[in-house]
Amino acid sequence: MKLYVVPTPVGNLEDMTFRAIRVLKEADLILAEDTRTSGFLLKHFGIDTPMHSHHKFNEHKTVENVVQRIKNGQMVALISDAGTPAISDPGFLVVRQCVENGIDVECLPGATAFVPALVASGLPNDRFCFEGFLPQKKGRQTKINLLVNENRTMIFYESPFRLVKTLTQLSEVLGLERKASVSREISKIYEETKRGSLAELIQHFTDKNPKGEIVLIVAGSE
Repeated sequence: MKLYVVPTPVGNLEDMTFRAIRVLKEADLILAEDTRTSGFLLKHFGIDTPMHSHHKFNEHKTVENVVQRIKNGQMVALISDAGTPAISDPGFLVVRQCVENGIDVECLPGATAFVPALVASGLPNDRFCFEGFLPQKKGRQTKINLLVNENRTMIFYESPFRLVKTLTQLSEVLGLERKASVSREISKIYEETKRGSLAELIQHFTDKNPKGEIVLIVAGSE
């Protein structure tokens, strides 16, 4: 059998694909980042496949068991709380382990938050780099300093509570006039994209506290 990596909606449940629903129904086991969160999704689509918890705190311990299950003939599906597993979410370790054991891995196309944020930003998207979440403490400033000469459009995920701090730190290295875009609550009712210079975005989100999941797009160096 094989491991299926199945994207789930980042907000709007209508973004779930017919194929994703079928695979989750046919699977013998679903590996879920948070079984409580995924339980709502499965119930909504009438999926009663058993779930096991698979997250960043236990994935090192569970991958061998997952590989053995698949070798024994089970069909296993991997999901995260939202979006595509392994993109700033658990998943890489089990995928790597399956590949190293000669197990087929198939990733379904589907929701990933940074793609709509990048396209909607209006910034160049022919070349870009995905940086995910910056380190919260150790190595954070070093990581930002390394981006000073990056000429591709940069993509970051960020917490609303750290957004202004991140914008400020980026502006200190890249300059206040560097163009950027902040997208939040993608595909949800209050979806919003705010575009401008880093200085303008700092001012905007200082005056108006951001809420929801954040995707930050920053223009590369000219």
